[in-house]
Amino acid sequence: MLRMAGLLTSMLVLTGLGMAEAQEADLVGDSAFGDFRQDRPGVRRLIRAGDLGAPDTGNVASNAPAGVARPDGVMPQVPEGFAVDLVATGIGNPRALRFAPNGDLFVANSAAGEVLVLGSGMGAPVQFAGSLELPYGIAFYPPTAPEWVYVAESSGLVRFPYEGGAGRANAPQRLFNDIPGSGHWTRDIAFSNDGRTLFYSVGSQSNVAQRIGPEPSGGLQAWVSSQPLGSAWGEEAGRAAVLAMQPDGTGRRVWATGLRNCAGMALHPVSDQPWCVVNERDALGDDVPFDYATSVADGAFYGWPWYYIGDNPDPRWQRAPRADLAGKVTIPDVLFQAHSAPLGIVFYEADAFGPDYRGDAFVALHGSWNRGSRTGYKVVRLEFEDGRPTGVYEDFVTGFVLADGSVWGRPVGVAVAPDGALYISDDGSGSIWRVSRR
Repeated sequence: MLRMAGLLTSMLVLTGLGMAEAQEADLVGDSAFGDFRQDRPGVRRLIRAGDLGAPDTGNVASNAPAGVARPDGVMPQVPEGFAVDLVATGIGNPRALRFAPNGDLFVANSAAGEVLVLGSGMGAPVQFAGSLELPYGIAFYPPTAPEWVYVAESSGLVRFPYEGGAGRANAPQRLFNDIPGSGHWTRDIAFSNDGRTLFYSVGSQSNVAQRIGPEPSGGLQAWVSSQPLGSAWGEEAGRAAVLAMQPDGTGRRVWATGLRNCAGMALHPVSDQPWCVVNERDALGDDVPFDYATSVADGAFYGWPWYYIGDNPDPRWQRAPRADLAGKVTIPDVLFQAHSAPLGIVFYEADAFGPDYRGDAFVALHGSWNRGSRTGYKVVRLEFEDGRPTGVYEDFVTGFVLADGSVWGRPVGVAVAPDGALYISDDGSGSIWRVSRR
């Protein structure tokens, strides 16, 4: 049953944030490979490609969280000078979040096949659209004065006429439905800032393309000469990629490849380049390979399935290596601890958090299931300087894991409200959280 918290509970610490940041040393390299017990707001980490250890195919952990109810009095932890409020709970599977220009919050309740709307006054959520196939990404078009709301499904894309403040959607237009929907099913979408290009992410079918065979029918050379750099074949054809198209869904082409599961996308507000948060492959050990956030360049190849984090070959492909791709793998911009499972990203262009935050990004880390000790389960801030990422990420919202390792919450989506507050979906407790500066 859906029930509203109505900004029920808040946490407020009055001391300034800037001093806490200045006193916190970065955890660099191996020292950044901890678990949830080292997490707290203000902890800053820097992981570089050279910190990557050797793969270990014999070390395959299975440590999925069973999930427990949030204990009474337990709240997410936020930096000093911030408050966290519970906005809504009882939502079955809240995933991607997007704010409409009028302040309405759109929520993909994916498992229920619906998109919900919380009005700008944050009353009870109402259904905007239902009978959808695992809806996830949401976008408004044109970006500045939208006439349509787009919803990405696992196998396609649908749009609905949009009028701010309107209730249930009507007159859906299905733009395409030919995307394979199995395997990694999350499909995020984002428009370029000028509204001319729609980006659509497609995750891989499998962990590391185990079933596609050593080369495509017709031979590897013919495939390489006719396909974008790094494209896989068979059941992985057209997957592990970001696609680009016109707003009506036509003119579809591959923008970038080798992105195992770009589960969240956002457009950089200045460069207008898409950014992805990517879940890398499993079963190579607790700390290999790193998950990441990265700008995604047109024509770039990010390694999957043959390589990861640069020219590091996956040992499971040693019988059919792609030596032709060595030296052509783009190294991601910001590296997260392995198995953190980043799912959502948003750039912060508001003023409410103060000038130090403007131009940075927030990423939701859903948390590990295949690591010996838990990592992720938090929202982190990516630091930018002069529009470029420093590689440093900082714990911003933590506390979703209890001291005994039990998990009550799992962040998924992040969105910035018109007033500058940060909203977070949590599919562990079925809740929406609001973080604001006090």
